[in-house]
Amino acid sequence: GLFGVPELSCPEGFQEAQDKALQESEQLVQKACTTPPGPETVMIFDQLSDSLCRVADLADFVKVAHPDFAFREAAEEACRNIGTMVELNTDVELCQSLRRLLADETVMSSLDPETRRVAELFMFDFEISGIHLDEEKRKKAVDLNIRILDLCNKFLIGAHIPNKIDKHILPEHIRYNFTAEGNYLQVAGLHADCPDDLVREAAYKIFLHSNSQQLARLEELLASRNSLAQLVGYDTFAHRALQGTMAKNPETVRQFLEKLSEQLSKRTQKDFEMMKKMKTKLNPHNSMLMPWDHPYYSGVLRAERYNIDPGLYCPFFSLGACMEGLNSLFSQLLGISLYAEQTKRGEIWSEDVRKLAVVHETEGLLGYIYCDFFQRPDKPHQDCHFTVRGGRLKENGEYQLPVVVLMLSLPNSGRAAPTLLSPGMMENLFHEMGHAMHSMLGRTRYQHVTGTRCATDFAEVPSILMEYFANDYRVVNQFARHYKTGQPLPKNMVSRLCESKKVCAAADMQLQVFYAVLDQIYHGKHPLKKSTTEILKETQEKVYGLPYVPNTAWQLRFSHLVGYGAKYYSYLMSRAVASMVWKQCFAQNPFDRAMGERYRREMLAHGGGKEPMLMVQGMLQKSPSVEDFVDALVSDLDHDFETFIMDS
Repeated sequence: GLFGVPELSCPEGFQEAQDKALQESEQLVQKACTTPPGPETVMIFDQLSDSLCRVADLADFVKVAHPDFAFREAAEEACRNIGTMVELNTDVELCQSLRRLLADETVMSSLDPETRRVAELFMFDFEISGIHLDEEKRKKAVDLNIRILDLCNKFLIGAHIPNKIDKHILPEHIRYNFTAEGNYLQVAGLHADCPDDLVREAAYKIFLHSNSQQLARLEELLASRNSLAQLVGYDTFAHRALQGTMAKNPETVRQFLEKLSEQLSKRTQKDFEMMKKMKTKLNPHNSMLMPWDHPYYSGVLRAERYNIDPGLYCPFFSLGACMEGLNSLFSQLLGISLYAEQTKRGEIWSEDVRKLAVVHETEGLLGYIYCDFFQRPDKPHQDCHFTVRGGRLKENGEYQLPVVVLMLSLPNSGRAAPTLLSPGMMENLFHEMGHAMHSMLGRTRYQHVTGTRCATDFAEVPSILMEYFANDYRVVNQFARHYKTGQPLPKNMVSRLCESKKVCAAADMQLQVFYAVLDQIYHGKHPLKKSTTEILKETQEKVYGLPYVPNTAWQLRFSHLVGYGAKYYSYLMSRAVASMVWKQCFAQNPFDRAMGERYRREMLAHGGGKEPMLMVQGMLQKSPSVEDFVDALVSDLDHDFETFIMDS
């Protein structure tokens, strides 16, 4: 069966797995309600969470990635059913047993910090469903939760639907760029890489054209999130979403984004001026810089300044070489090796999936990583990491090994050459492996906080840190070899690549700040002072700097509002922490074993079982301020010209 789960040898098995999980959870609920308050209470809650997550997490992966439609459908159904079971969060009696524990000061003070935190996290999950409210309000909270789920799904679908336009509206010579459907043209994206300014302009104005249905969904989603947050006792949805994160509250996030924006503004203006010059050079008739120009002209500038055609790099980055590089890095830093393992019949969903055993030199087997690396029809095009089974200490004293999937979209290898990765793909591979190592080494007692199940603004730190390794010549030089000649990748090619990433990086970061600010305003004080589109216009002009285009509504395509509501800033904050960790701990020597061990002990080992800021403190041996975060991000933008000149 899939992942070695015997029931899942056929799609119908999902029904069986889910029935088993629901039965098990009913028994555990009984047990939780009759157990006197103590550490065992937390253990039972975690078992309960585990029995449901083992099916739900696996189904979450299968429903998007399995090539067989019947499997995808069965998994989708299982997700829905387990979703309704998570109504456990509204089980008053169950909540009482946890509340008795949290109220018992003697017992609480005898628990270790991890157990205490996990108990609090479970309580926190209960509270969002309004468990502590009277019957009428509780019913309202449940209804709001269900409504929000439904709006999220509809908003996501709407965010990706193409827009149609009568083909006669567009000049004939650009129509071929879009898919024709009778007398209509379909515009399914921004065509950001198209060299024709007119195509990009048309795509921007049509794809981002406002849509009243989608607008109504977004406005209702934001209002419902706000009502729910207020119902359960928070000022705004952002206050609720930021509980337990590194930032802790919206005020800190606002400060972080404002200070970052201040520091970036001069650099961003410079970037925009360079883009404008380039646009004037290539298109003298129309040199005003518009939002559809930013991604394209920053790419043109990059290509013109540094010849970094991926074709020059790919031959040095065969998949085999990159995996060797990761293996060698992990073995030097952490004493960990990756071994390919035979799979059994029915264990994998596509014959090109590889299973890796993660083995520590003294501790033995830590877990499994399934590598689903290659493109195939119907496979989603995003690179991501899925937890299929969380690690935890089982009742019998054995450790339940974590299982994860890394999904990439690499090209399939030809007959004449192995799979070759562009520098961007190589960096993504390192990034996703950072998540996988977090899952393998976040060996917590409780499944609820295992590996990457931690605060959103901390979760990207291990993965972004890996990008710093992927861009360091000392690391790259260990594995990048030409697949035909075996020759190492020349040092100046690595420097060129690193320098090219700094071209227009301030403007790119400013764009991220704009998205993050918008997300904070949308999830801040309600009712909103203006419509979401007016807020977009105002914020875009104030924070981003390129003009708002009338009749467009970019926010209706902002699908991250669903999964990262009030937390879009997380990526920037994680990058700041990763940058500080790199500079302070690994920049001198990226293979420093003592630092690797400290990194494991302070940052990876706790999963989400320790407050994120305490983990950062343990690693950096000081508590960073908002200013430190901003400085770390900004100092990464400054060109490291000395080394560049030396290398060239």
